[in-house]
Amino acid sequence: MLAITRGLMFRPRLLMLDEPSLGLAPMTAETTFQKIDEIHREGISILLVKQNVVRALTLVQRGYILGNGQIVLKGTAAELLENEQVKDAYLGL
Repeated sequence: MLAITRGLMFRPRLLMLDEPSLGLAPMTAETTFQKIDEIHREGISILLVKQNVVRALTLVQRGYILGNGQIVLKGTAAELLENEQVKDAYLGL
């Protein structure tokens, strides 16, 4: 939370976050994601890197899935959650 707050001090138009919940307890991680959502609703664009695809797609409008450093899928969060490739590879469905 301190790192996010420090990033917001300069009133950025874009906030880039790489695994913001890494190492956090589940309740603390949930609070962090609630704050990220609030920051976005205030008009700040957020670039979020997250390995938990389901959690990431509940926060974003658009998603990009990388494979070997290349974009292999992209679309809206809803499109990606319904995509059969995403379900098979990342959601275990």
